Amino acid sequence: MRRKIQEIPKLNAIDRQMLTVLQDDARITALDLSKLVGISPTTVPERIRRMVRDGYILGFEARLNPAKLGAGFLVLVQVCLDPTQPGGYEHFRVAVRQHPEVMECHLVAGEFDVFLKIRTADVASYRAFLARVAPTLPGLRSIRSHVVLEPDRESPRVSIAAV
Repeated sequence: MRRKIQEIPKLNAIDRQMLTVLQDDARITALDLSKLVGISPTTVPERIRRMVRDGYILGFEARLNPAKLGAGFLVLVQVCLDPTQPGGYEHFRVAVRQHPEVMECHLVAGEFDVFLKIRTADVASYRAFLARVAPTLPGLRSIRSHVVLEPDRESPRVSIAAV
């Protein structure tokens, strides 16, 4: 007997327009959003609930100013893991999740294994973070830090054309 695979409904043109607008302003009212995309305001909340339920919208967040909050120092870190360590990346990522300074953690292919995005207040706090955290990370073989002098483009936006 074959199992039926549940398909996620595709987005239509109005859904795509709504997602584009919501990426710019998630606090827009249903009335204003309905005017922008040309639909009834009563259908807007249901469409948003459906896109949340179907996994197109993962959440609604405020974008914060890291510098004003004491996290203006940005470092991109390349990590090489020891391939002989049992548990490898799985143990490493669990350990990394314990540190709020780590904004992102990505398993990658290439010259290194993991790419981290780390924010601290300044170079001294980054050095202290490394001294405190690096020895506790399982499987860590080496790291290479790249200090971001000036972020040119940093965006959580997804190109809706790609959806």
